[in-house]
Amino acid sequence: MTNRLADTLSPYLRAHADNPVDWYPWGEEAFAEARRRDVPLLISIGYSTCHWCHVMARESFADPATAARINEGFVAVKVDREEHPQVDGAYMAAASAFTQNLGWPLTVFATPRGRTFFAGTYWPPEARPPMPAFRDVLTAVGEAWALRRVQAEESADAVTDALTRAAEATPSELPDVVAIATAAESIAQREDQQFGGFGGAPKFPVATTLRFLQHPLVREGAPEAGASAGRALAAMTRSDLRDADGGFFRYATQRDWTVPHYERMLTDNAQLLDVARDAGEEDLVRGIVSFLTGVLQRDGGGFGAAQDSESWVEGARSEGGYYRRALPERAGLAPPAVDGKVITGWNGLAIGALARAGATFGERSWIDAAASAADEVLRVNRDADGALVRASFEGRASAAVATAADRGLLADGLFALALATGEATWAVAARGILDDALEGTAGEDPLLSAQGIATSPDQTDGDLPSDAAAVAGAALTAWWLGAGDRYRAAAVSTVSMLAARALEQPFAHGTLLRVAAGLAIPPRQLVVVTGARDSALGLAGRGADAEVVAVVAPDQARAFTDAGFSLFEGKDAVAERAYDCRAFVCRLPVSDPAEVSIGR
Repeated sequence: MTNRLADTLSPYLRAHADNPVDWYPWGEEAFAEARRRDVPLLISIGYSTCHWCHVMARESFADPATAARINEGFVAVKVDREEHPQVDGAYMAAASAFTQNLGWPLTVFATPRGRTFFAGTYWPPEARPPMPAFRDVLTAVGEAWALRRVQAEESADAVTDALTRAAEATPSELPDVVAIATAAESIAQREDQQFGGFGGAPKFPVATTLRFLQHPLVREGAPEAGASAGRALAAMTRSDLRDADGGFFRYATQRDWTVPHYERMLTDNAQLLDVARDAGEEDLVRGIVSFLTGVLQRDGGGFGAAQDSESWVEGARSEGGYYRRALPERAGLAPPAVDGKVITGWNGLAIGALARAGATFGERSWIDAAASAADEVLRVNRDADGALVRASFEGRASAAVATAADRGLLADGLFALALATGEATWAVAARGILDDALEGTAGEDPLLSAQGIATSPDQTDGDLPSDAAAVAGAALTAWWLGAGDRYRAAAVSTVSMLAARALEQPFAHGTLLRVAAGLAIPPRQLVVVTGARDSALGLAGRGADAEVVAVVAPDQARAFTDAGFSLFEGKDAVAERAYDCRAFVCRLPVSDPAEVSIGR
């Protein structure tokens, strides 16, 4: 049979189009059918490069007998977590009430209203104690719904109420320099002294945390904590986590960074590009850029979401078999597939990282790659009314709304692209997107809202910046560029709301703490006005340690000023001048490259 997934945008959903399970995509149609039949929803959430998602699909969803049980007792919904992160977040939070072994595939049983009354992750086709067989889980859940429905619905409502309460937060004081340095030292206490990085197995890159530890405030106020980021990066670089072609795998299953989980994500590599750039590791930077532009970048310019862990090797599906071969041996093998979804916020991360790296190392092609991605996202990732959507695939826009994080990350990437190119138009586009995020008028999944399903209260920074941290970070950048004090106020408001939690759990709030650090010290803003971007003065400023480094021609400085970015005001009269400012208070301009300070 062919179910309803064949014409969906997601490659993950399309891979299940021929299952005997009567799948619905996420949408009102599935809820209406569950209400009509008065049966629970079975919501299965995963993504296209998820190994155990593939395993469960082969073992259970492709099995006619298992599919018959699902079709008889449930309305089955398949969700791509990358296309619908808010749906994934809501059900992941609800699932935590039933299991501590969270991950993907996520398997949720919900009332016809969408409220969770039982959940788990991967279940095998036959019992493997302590894991029951998936078919036995289906039977038990069906019996519970038929015989103990009132209790199931009460449990689901209790979970929803608890999540709603957990989302509440009380503002606190903005963290000062001492509090932020202390938070960094707390993170450093988790450093693995033997193998580098943080924690045990499995071991993740935690790029959001590394970026915080690299902040100038941490380097100066907690130098040993700052140094731990460099040690982590060095350990990852020389480990199996880094592929021979320069890209990084998702995580290592062992404490010593061995036995990688072989999928390669845009998010990890884009953020690690920034980490490597801040560390001055040019060879590492070049390897990551090569992976991003050579493997993940699509023909339209945007970057695909990830490269799979599995591929065909010698006639069989193999997890990691391709990557375990030396580079020359791979030439005769088909590489693992790339999920070509162009996700708005994830592309924002890549745009920003490539723009910053290209500006630092003088690689115009990297900046051009960032601009191509920005062009595609701004052109294609739109709905009929012109509003940003979450993703696109092969030039077709998703119906899923762009999240607040999508808007914040894209805006910040476009600000970086504006600085790298000297073109104010990118900054204008960024400011408009940021304003939409700050107004809070969009970004919620409409079906979650309509059904009264509690969204996740989680605002932690894990493998990605949270919604709150992403928007606050972009607002801080806008203020640095002179867009107005209201942007700083927005960042302050967000950080203050989450500061208490961040200081209690700093490892889980790396991006938010980096924004807090940016608010706690005066920013350094270096504007170099020159007739040629590769002039001696421009080259001197390009590698400076500063929150803002802008190398612009006089007419470009005027364009920024005319667009409302006051940092550039009065800096367009004479070419070959460098303006070194601290929170908009500038020293006397200099024209001698030797007088441009690289350090702070």
